[in-house]
Amino acid sequence: MRLKQLRKQRNITQVKLAMDLNMNQNTISRYETGSHQADYATLIKFADYFNVSVDYLLERTDNPETLK
Repeated sequence: MRLKQLRKQRNITQVKLAMDLNMNQNTISRYETGSHQADYATLIKFADYFNVSVDYLLERTDNPETLK
């Protein structure tokens, strides 16, 4: 998942992302390292937060744009 890449590009810490999304920093870390997988609702939160598509987050496409 591109979560870490997106977070670093925007200079956001794991703590800030966790606070903004009402999550635990350890959970963010586990998603970034791949030791845990985000559920559908969490993927949508990440996609909305970074304004990218879920497919982009999951590396199914290199196009970050969302279709609305």
